[in-house]
Amino acid sequence: MRPPHPVRTALSLAALLASGLGLAAVPAQAATPAPRTLAPDTRFYVDPASKAAQQALTDLKAHDLTGAKAMAQLATWPIAQWFNGTATPQATTDAMAALQTKAARARQVPVTVAYNVPGRDCSQYSAGGASNSAEYAEWIDALARGIGDRKTVVILEPDGLALSPAFCGGTAAQQQDRLAEISSAVDRLEQQRQAIVYLDAGHSGWQNVGTQAQLLIDGGVARAQGFFLNVSNYMTDASLTRYGTQVSKCLWYLQNTPGASADSCANQYWPAADADAWYASHVPADAKLTHFVIDSSRNGQGPWTPEPGKYTGDPQTWCNPPARGLGTRPTANTGQALLDAYLWVKVPGESDGSCTRGTAGPTDPEYGIVDPVAGGWWPEQAMSLVNNASPKLGFNTGLLPSH
Repeated sequence: MRPPHPVRTALSLAALLASGLGLAAVPAQAATPAPRTLAPDTRFYVDPASKAAQQALTDLKAHDLTGAKAMAQLATWPIAQWFNGTATPQATTDAMAALQTKAARARQVPVTVAYNVPGRDCSQYSAGGASNSAEYAEWIDALARGIGDRKTVVILEPDGLALSPAFCGGTAAQQQDRLAEISSAVDRLEQQRQAIVYLDAGHSGWQNVGTQAQLLIDGGVARAQGFFLNVSNYMTDASLTRYGTQVSKCLWYLQNTPGASADSCANQYWPAADADAWYASHVPADAKLTHFVIDSSRNGQGPWTPEPGKYTGDPQTWCNPPARGLGTRPTANTGQALLDAYLWVKVPGESDGSCTRGTAGPTDPEYGIVDPVAGGWWPEQAMSLVNNASPKLGFNTGLLPSH
């Protein structure tokens, strides 16, 4: 039998995805109690009306067959759904409930992001959030009510701990408020019997292991399912897995060793052999360790290093670095005991903000244009991520009907 033409297949899928018909709906199953874990065969929710799907249709109408195929491929992979506090509490509940209905029909598990803590992003590119702790608690309650009894991954406040007020000029009182807000959010979300909550642990090139572990303890990680790494960043899977394992072991050490201090833990900047030896002597081999997930949405080429001397100011290596690529595909089948899943949390193709790299601006010298605002859709960046994907991007065959 002659195989279908790949471009025609891609274009058909692009049109179907963009019209919301690409993913066949199946009857919703009744919610039943289940452990708060991600089985290796977990199928994460794919939004048939995603920005990539819409871009595929736009490219198709413009007769850009290469772009249409690339965006159609991207649109078949699960990407997190962000809730950022722009809606009223009731509208937030309704939006989350609507997502749950769509995911249930497809027999998929949604990955969601709660991003509304007061003073988020240290008032930088993604500034905003609830105006105070009470408003935030009300919003978290609304989000939780929308989750109901459906299994849902919750990425709780990217940068909420690693970039908390203590690390950007905030006061001690503001830091305590942040920790209390995150901790209370954990408690409220955990009332939903199938919510799977992960807390912010930055990434492997940021906070020392001990510092990050203590932040997680103070933020209530013991009452959550674990922590997440690399949201909106570009660190490699290998460096993140090693860092996450060290953070997990440091968590155990701090929680089970009287008088232990955060600066005692070996960190990611130690010689590898020395760090491994420290953990081998301080953490039992059979210790029950905290799990984590990795955002691999843009780390296929690893972090960006500009040419030496190119920038005299901050090159903003985290902000729309050029020639990056999609990374490991979203999956809960990681083959690693502590790593629950690779997820695409940051939406591939959304800008990090209008970067100037220490120049007078307003243009980004890497692109010669003013970058879209944080969260703004950037078709050229989406295409670059696809072109530089590692491994090479294809269609998510798990969505295709079996015959």
